Amino acid sequence: MGNRLSKIYTRTGDAGETGLADGRRVPKDHPRVEAMGEVDTLNSQLGLLLAEVAEALGHHPGLAEVGEVLAPCQHRLFDLGGELAMPDYLALDAGEIARLESAIDRWNAELGPLRDFILPGGSRLIAQAHVCRSLARTAERRCQQLNAVEPLRPELLAYLNRLSDLLFVAARLIGRRQGCAEVLWQAATAD
Repeated sequence: MGNRLSKIYTRTGDAGETGLADGRRVPKDHPRVEAMGEVDTLNSQLGLLLAEVAEALGHHPGLAEVGEVLAPCQHRLFDLGGELAMPDYLALDAGEIARLESAIDRWNAELGPLRDFILPGGSRLIAQAHVCRSLARTAERRCQQLNAVEPLRPELLAYLNRLSDLLFVAARLIGRRQGCAEVLWQAATAD
């Protein structure tokens, strides 16, 4: 594969517009650019989660599976961003959604049913998984906003939805494998 970027800055975006792969110039707050940005943010935070999972393996080898399942998600998010940047580019398929569903089902079988609302916490890894989960929901909302004006393939929307589900279950699994109790929500009480 050749060089993808020969120059990092082009100065073409200084006036508040950016170019899409199909040649269009759009404002930097265009729904497509917003969606691309949220997917990029999610991918960056997922990279942080994966780095922290890798660091924790020495103390919690049971987390290896979490890294194995989540690592391909970074690549698929890059593919998804590519589809957003190049509307004619098709990268994600239903098989990837099925892979996430399989992991969700497998991990949920280990965890059992959720009986109470839980809060993002208990350990740094659990909280980071929840950060990624919430960012997946934000990316999904931004893609839905784009979908309202420029239809997207259903696989893109389904992938983000399933990824947020996977990250929620991953947070619970990380806690279980770290031996951390779930932080249960406590409703406010009237004085």
